[in-house]
Amino acid sequence: MFKELNPLLHSELRLAVISLLISVEEADFVYIRQQTGATAGNLSVQLDKLAKAGYIVVTKTFKGKMPCTLCKITPQGIDAFEEYVEALKSYIMK
Repeated sequence: MFKELNPLLHSELRLAVISLLISVEEADFVYIRQQTGATAGNLSVQLDKLAKAGYIVVTKTFKGKMPCTLCKITPQGIDAFEEYVEALKSYIMK
C-alpha cells in the first residue's frame, strides 16, 4: 500500500528548504535563496508556511546594520521529513 505524501513537503521549494536545513545547524535567507534558485518573495512565502506548520523556526536579526533572517529545522520538521522520505520509499520500492 502506498503511504500518503505530506502535501506541505510535496512542494518542490519547501522540500528543497527542508532538505537543506536538515543537514546544517541553521542557514540564512540569502544562502537558502542561492541554493534553491527561488525568488526572494516566493521563498519568503514558503518559509512562512513551514514556520506556521512548526517545521522550522525563523529568527530575524541584524549583522551590523544589515537584516539577517536565520532558519533552523525543528524536531517536528525532522520527523516530517523522515516520514516523507519513508512515504516516498513506499512508491519506489514496490
